[in-house]
Amino acid sequence: MTERGRGALWRDRTTLKIGPSQVHWDGNVLVIDVDEVGAVFPMKTRGRIRLTPEVLGQRRFRLDPSGRHVWEPLAPRAQVDVAFSQPDVSWSGKGYLDANHGSEPLEDGFADWQWSRAHLKGGETAVIYEGKLRSGDDFGMALRIDNDGNAEVIEMPAPVVLPRTGWQVNRLTRADAGHQARLRATWEDTPFYSRSALSSRMFGEDVVAVHESLSLDRFRSPVVQWMLPWRMPRRV
Repeated sequence: MTERGRGALWRDRTTLKIGPSQVHWDGNVLVIDVDEVGAVFPMKTRGRIRLTPEVLGQRRFRLDPSGRHVWEPLAPRAQVDVAFSQPDVSWSGKGYLDANHGSEPLEDGFADWQWSRAHLKGGETAVIYEGKLRSGDDFGMALRIDNDGNAEVIEMPAPVVLPRTGWQVNRLTRADAGHQARLRATWEDTPFYSRSALSSRMFGEDVVAVHESLSLDRFRSPVVQWMLPWRMPRRV
């Protein structure tokens, strides 16, 4: 990921280009071509990611009462194929694609959020999304998305407090009552964000879930804003 100026942006109905990288939808597959220079060490990152939806989401959701922030589970279940030349990495597996968009910066609307996604045995997808709005009010939803992409809003499972990250970001998830969720791995641990893998039980099934915690109070702090360019290059 690289932050770039307005002149590096181009888009039409099927393609979004940001600098030398681009995302293209051909009607069946989302093709992501990555051509970047990493940070902190200036190493080339080049390759292609192909995401083929197996399920297309049919609903979008407002995350706040005024509708300034909208979330869409675009492909609750997908086949993902990764082939990079720099570094020499390739793999395939099951994945997921969603999107957030809105009319104000995320940090203006939210103090924090917790999110998790798990694929169920029958092909359905379970999603938990909750947190605190900047107003101080809580928001949250539990969804069960079927094989046709229809999302059913269901009762929230019981809360489970997870160990804090190395940067002391709070982590919370949900599991069936009487069951605990367990951290399998932490893939990304930053001063304001973490992404992890969990072993859990949801809707009567043992699952492996992808989980994220985001602290937008941390993100908006001057210290973290000063640190960001060291992790995400800026080309203006």
